[in-house]
Amino acid sequence: MTADTVRWGVLATGGIAASFAADLVDLPDAEIVAVASRSEASAKTFADRFGIPRAYGDWASLAADEDVDVVYVATPHSAHRAAAGLMLEGGRHVLCEKPFTLNVHQAEELVTLAREHGRFLMEAMWMYCNPLVRRLKALVDDGAIGEIRTVQADFGLAGPFPPAHRLRDPQQGGGALLDLGVYPVSFAQLLLGEPAGVAAQAVLSPEGVDLQTGALLSFDGGALGLVHCSIDGGTGVTASVTGTKGRIDVPEGFFHPERFVLHRVGRDPEEFTADPADGPRATYRHEALEVMRALRAGETESPLVPLDGTLAVMRTLDAIRERVGVRYPDETR
Repeated sequence: MTADTVRWGVLATGGIAASFAADLVDLPDAEIVAVASRSEASAKTFADRFGIPRAYGDWASLAADEDVDVVYVATPHSAHRAAAGLMLEGGRHVLCEKPFTLNVHQAEELVTLAREHGRFLMEAMWMYCNPLVRRLKALVDDGAIGEIRTVQADFGLAGPFPPAHRLRDPQQGGGALLDLGVYPVSFAQLLLGEPAGVAAQAVLSPEGVDLQTGALLSFDGGALGLVHCSIDGGTGVTASVTGTKGRIDVPEGFFHPERFVLHRVGRDPEEFTADPADGPRATYRHEALEVMRALRAGETESPLVPLDGTLAVMRTLDAIRERVGVRYPDETR
């Protein structure tokens, strides 16, 4: 890492990798210097698209590239443990897409690797880095709505998805919960911490993944979290936080909100809106900026997306899967 530029590598060449790269190339203090895929042709096509100087047809070459400061891992989440682990062992810092891994045991292994090698590691939970979400959390923490009583959040896609789609493929960690439910769970835990109790029900596909899941999270102090996710019906993708003195409503797209409304007893509603610079959708640049800030500060994890918080979310996702009976092939740990 130079004084002015953080050098990025990108692992995988799918849609989310392209979206991240498109945001990254607009940052003057970031440079994508390498991309890797299991297919050299795919890596070269991606490199040509974004003006990246080096394209690798294997993961190991990216891990060994000493000109790369940090790698953005955008593989399917079933490969996160292997991909992020290889990068950490190669001495690279890592930003790993969500869900962090298939289960908490894999997540703990990555955290241990990062700490053993003194490398930065962060889950790419862009919601936690979003300025408007951070403003919402600050208001809640400051007591704007009193003590939280309930957090409600949903994320559902209309589908239907065919059996061969990755969202229904057990080999790729398919199902609504890990792909979509990670957002409502993470939103609830951002505000309330790790739940003390978890109850859940799901509708499973013939392949054994969850088509939709609903969970009730109970927290010390009496608050409840009501979370829902689906790949079998589109939802409003909204969230609401109710407290003893008011309520905050987040309309469609709660994990990248354009606005939210604060309702307080005895006062007119107050609307908070995103900075126009964020455009119609908050982008990935906020998490990239947080990674680069942390690297320049010599930090090995982000206070906005702490590793202990990531592990806590993975424990909740594991608990929900256990209760609804979703288990992935070869998931011995």
